[in-house]
Amino acid sequence: MSEVHERIAADLDECAGLADDQLAHAVRNRGLCGWLSTSGEYPEWTGDFRSDQELAARVCAACPVQRECLEWEFRTRGHATAGVWGPLPEDERRAVYECWEERRDGGTVAGEQA
Repeated sequence: MSEVHERIAADLDECAGLADDQLAHAVRNRGLCGWLSTSGEYPEWTGDFRSDQELAARVCAACPVQRECLEWEFRTRGHATAGVWGPLPEDERRAVYECWEERRDGGTVAGEQA
């Protein structure tokens, strides 16, 4: 696992103490993708997987709740995530998930050892 994946997983430690409903609330109410859906200002999806994935990543990159979104996705979907979340594509997110899971299972959260 790369240093970048480890850093992203460690950054999610800030969300470790939040309950699932708190994460869901943050993502639903402050997430940029949710705002776009409710405002009617949808991106112009092309139907091309790669182009649409790049567009979704750009929307995610500007979102104020990236951490909460990725934490929530890891808790609810685990390794079986699909699409773009927080704004990582599937292969990158799965690599971060492995680091995240190791930190949680290994007792390393917020820089503390178990």
